[in-house]
Amino acid sequence: MAKRVLSAALFIFGLIGPLLAIAGETSLTRVLFIGNSYLYYNDSLHNHVKRMASEHFADMTSRDFHYKSATIGGARLQHHDIEWLLTPGKIGVDRPFQAVIMQGGSFEPLTADTRKTFVDTASHYSEKVRAAGGKPFLYMTHAYVSPHRRAQPGMINLISDTYRHAGQQAKAQVIPAGLAFERSYKERPDFSLHMAFDGTHPNLRGTFLGAYVTLFTLYGEAVDALDYDYFGRLSADDVAYLQRIAKETVADYRTRDK
Repeated sequence: MAKRVLSAALFIFGLIGPLLAIAGETSLTRVLFIGNSYLYYNDSLHNHVKRMASEHFADMTSRDFHYKSATIGGARLQHHDIEWLLTPGKIGVDRPFQAVIMQGGSFEPLTADTRKTFVDTASHYSEKVRAAGGKPFLYMTHAYVSPHRRAQPGMINLISDTYRHAGQQAKAQVIPAGLAFERSYKERPDFSLHMAFDGTHPNLRGTFLGAYVTLFTLYGEAVDALDYDYFGRLSADDVAYLQRIAKETVADYRTRDK
């Protein structure tokens, strides 16, 4: 009897073993981020997402992930040379990018003219991404807060509506980072996610929140809790809180967007 149980256990492990190995890896390793200072503040969003991904996919190392970031301070999406960036080898990645994350200027959703240009650009660039073999994503920016002179209640509604419309027109998946900021401020108003001096750029906690939203959008909300704390610069409580807010936001957005 004991031998039969042992044989059955070995058989089951033989089936499950390869699955466990596969679960520790991912085929999504070539990711391009395109945007402005919202992405490059605080050691760059792409670096944090890369470190998070390499922690989650334990059978892989940071060198397995080919993440690149192309940013221009104060830029609109249209300011980037998308064809050059997508050409294999131009920025140090010899194979086509599998995912391309595009972020518009924070002001682009605020007027009719800039909204139209952003949506048109997102649609055009998304076609280029698909033609190059990748999947396009749009990184939703967050709203301004005080002391920014253009901060106003309800700004996130205009931003989220713009990105949702752009996503539909471009057939691109939206990374709802801006909505995660809004969710966090409603739950914990004094938990700052912005640089105090300008009310527009993310501080380290804001960058971490955007990185988690990006991670869960790319790899799914089933990603386990992560320990990555930027080498001790964030507390364990802050890390757990930001992961939860990001995961809830991505799950809600996917449900609402169906």
